[in-house]
Amino acid sequence: MAETEAALRTLAHNVRVARTRAGLSLDELGRRAKVSKGALVGLEKAQGNPNFATLVRLADTLGVSVSALMEGPVEGRVRVVTADDVTPLWAGAKGGEARLMLTTTGAAPVEVWRWTLEPGEEYPSHPHQAGVVETVSVTAGRMVLVVDGAEHAVEAGQTATFDGDAPHTYRGAGDRTCHLIMTVHIPPGPGATA
Repeated sequence: MAETEAALRTLAHNVRVARTRAGLSLDELGRRAKVSKGALVGLEKAQGNPNFATLVRLADTLGVSVSALMEGPVEGRVRVVTADDVTPLWAGAKGGEARLMLTTTGAAPVEVWRWTLEPGEEYPSHPHQAGVVETVSVTAGRMVLVVDGAEHAVEAGQTATFDGDAPHTYRGAGDRTCHLIMTVHIPPGPGATA
């Protein structure tokens, strides 16, 4: 329970700082991210339990990574993260999951995700802000990547990349679990220096 409360306090602080840095009022952030002002007020008070889609919309609107909203300050020059130490941010109905392993630092951060998708299981994603580029590398199994309505088969050993500003879906295919590494390349946010 203490870990959850600490995580909510970190999230509240990071959202408030990012919102202030972007020069957005609660009303304006809510309008752009399609999140109610009440939910934002609660979030900035470390109350509530935002879902994954809400976190993605807030991060996109604020021009930061999801993990920039969730992580405390970076300590040291090297970070080593174990998958079992990272809580899944998405859990599918058939047992698939997505874990945000880490986000690089700098003006244009990159999120590194580990996903599993069971056959027929899918995750539909809303379009991200302009400039976001996603890359998926399938390490085992098969998936179907749907971008703007067009389906693309991606098998073990293959990598696909696309602009994330279109609707897209990840779907497990075949008869076994699909394992993939996804990276999300985020353009520099407000006030970033190259």
